[in-house]
Amino acid sequence: MVVLISILTGAQGIIASSTGLLLKTLGLKVSSIKVDPYLNVDAGTMNPKEHGEVFVLSDGGEVDLDLGNYERYLNITLTRANNITTGKIYDHVIKRERKGDYLGKTVQVVPHITDAIQEWIEKVARIPVDDTNEEPDVCIIELGGTVGDIESMPFIEAMTQLRRRAGRDNFLQIHVSYVPVINGEQKTKPTQQAIKAVRSAGLVPDLIACRCEIALDRGAIEKISHFCQVDFEQVVMVRDMPSIYQVPMLLEQQGMIPLLKKILALDNINISESHITKGRKTWTQWNALTGSDIRFQDKVTIALVGKYIELHDSYLSVLKALEHSAMRCERKLDLRWIDSEHLESKTRETDPAKFHKAWHDVCTAQGILVPGGFGQRGTEGMIQAAKWARENKTPYLGVCLGMQVAVIEHARHVCGITDATSGEFNGEAANKLIIHMAEIDKETMGATMRLGLHPTRFQEGSEWSRLRALYAGKTEILERHRHRYEVNPEYIGRLEKGGLSFIGKDEEGVRMEVVEIKDHPWFVGVQFHPEYLSRVLDPSRPYLGFVAASAGILADVTRNYQNGVPSGAEGIANGIDSLSLNGDSNLF
Repeated sequence: MVVLISILTGAQGIIASSTGLLLKTLGLKVSSIKVDPYLNVDAGTMNPKEHGEVFVLSDGGEVDLDLGNYERYLNITLTRANNITTGKIYDHVIKRERKGDYLGKTVQVVPHITDAIQEWIEKVARIPVDDTNEEPDVCIIELGGTVGDIESMPFIEAMTQLRRRAGRDNFLQIHVSYVPVINGEQKTKPTQQAIKAVRSAGLVPDLIACRCEIALDRGAIEKISHFCQVDFEQVVMVRDMPSIYQVPMLLEQQGMIPLLKKILALDNINISESHITKGRKTWTQWNALTGSDIRFQDKVTIALVGKYIELHDSYLSVLKALEHSAMRCERKLDLRWIDSEHLESKTRETDPAKFHKAWHDVCTAQGILVPGGFGQRGTEGMIQAAKWARENKTPYLGVCLGMQVAVIEHARHVCGITDATSGEFNGEAANKLIIHMAEIDKETMGATMRLGLHPTRFQEGSEWSRLRALYAGKTEILERHRHRYEVNPEYIGRLEKGGLSFIGKDEEGVRMEVVEIKDHPWFVGVQFHPEYLSRVLDPSRPYLGFVAASAGILADVTRNYQNGVPSGAEGIANGIDSLSLNGDSNLF
C-alpha cells in the first residue's frame, strides 16, 4: 500500500513540496496529487490574472501551478492525472453512467463521486514519476480551497473514507492554517475554528502547520496544541523565510522528519542503499545552494516585460526559473515587473510618469525578458523592448510570444517590412510574420494548442550558438510547448539575411523553435517554454544563459557545462567553488 499524506492548504504547494523533499532525502520515492475543487476540467482556459499561470506537463496536461512546485522541488515528472478537478471527476462519473456501468442505480455524490475520487487517487499514487521507474513509496495529496467551501465537501468526504480505507500507518493529514498578527498579538482563534470544522467533517489532523510572518511564541503553540487536541511537537511553525527554498530546512529543524517517521512507520519501508545515498546527496546539494542566498552580494537586474504583471503568479514558473539561474550564478535576483503597455506611446500621452518609469527600468536593466502571453494588448511595448535590447546589446530572452515579437521587431526595423505583424493581432494584414498553426482547432479553446514535450533539433552551422553550448553539444533537446501560432516559413530567408538565425527547428525542419543573433552578447528567442522544466538543482539552460549573460559571467558558466565541471550546489557540496569563477567555473 502506498503511504498517503493529505494536506489541506492554501499555501501554493510550498509546504506540500517541502514535505515531499524531506521524504526524498530519506531515499523514499515520492509522488504528488493536487485536488482543485473547481468545475473546470483543467486550468487551460483560466485567466492567468485571476488564477495564476497555467502549468504545462510533458504529456500536454494544462494544470494548476502547484504541480510545477512539486516537479521543481522533487525532480519528478507528473501527468495530467496528477491534477484532479471536480470537472474531471463528474465527467468521468457521467460517462460511466451513460455506458451503464452503474447497472441502473441512482448515481449520487455519495458513494459514486466519492468512490471515484478514491479510486483515482489510489491508481495515480502508484504511477512511477522519477528516473527509477518504480512505484512511489509515498504520495502527497494537496486539497486546495478552504474548509467549508461547498465544492470541497465531496473531496473531504472522500479523504475521510480514504483514511479508513488506507489503514493505520498509511495515512497522515497535515492541516495548514494561517496565524495572523493583530495589534502585535498572534491570534490562534482562526486556526482553532478551522480545525474544529475539519474535525466535524471527519478528518483528524495529525500535524498542524501554522503559516505566520514571524516565529510563533511558545504560548501560541501551546494554545493551538491544547485547543486542537494535538501534542506540542505536532504543531509546526512555517514562518516567512528569506527564500521559499529554505522552507524544507525550517521544517527539518523542527523535527518534521522524526514526526513523519513515527506517524507513518516509515522505518518499516525497505529502502535500497543507493536510494538512501541519493537522498543524502540531494539534501547536501539543496542546503549548499539554497542556504547560501544571504551570502550573495552581487545583484543581477532583470526587466520582465509582460501583460499580466498585476498578479505575479501569472509568471510563476518564469520567476522560479530566474531564481534557479540566479542562485546557480551566485547572484541576488533584482526583478523589475514592467507592464508592457506602459512602454507604448499611448501611455506617454495619458500617463507620462508611468511611461518614463517603465522605460527607465528597461534601459537600466542588465537583461530584458519577454515571456509568453495571448492577444494583441501590450505587444507594441514588447516589440519596443526587444528593439532596445537588440540595438543596445542588452541580453534578451523571448519566450513563446516573446520570441514572436522579437521576429516581428527584426522584420520591421532590420528587414524593412514596416507593416510586419502577427495573424493573432491582425488576421487581414498583408505581412503576417506569425501565423496560426494549420493543424490547430480555431473554434475550441480547451486543450487545442500544441502542448507538452516536443523535440527541437539544432541546425547545421549553429555550432557558434551561445544557447546550444549550454546544452553541451546536444543536437536535439526536449522542451515543453504551449502555443497556437508559429513563425511564417515564407519569411525565413529574408529574416536570416537580416541576421536573425533560426538555429533550432522541429523534427521535420519546418517549425521554427529557436532564434538567435550571432553578434550579440545574448539575444535568444524560443518558441517553447523552458521554464516548465527548470529545477532548483538543475536550472533551465535558456534562463541560465540569459541570467549569466546579464551578470557578465556567461563564458564561465558555459565552460562548466561543456567540461562537465560540477557547478552550483554540486560544486559546493564537493568543495569546489563552482563559479569562482577562476575560469572553470489519461488515466481514466
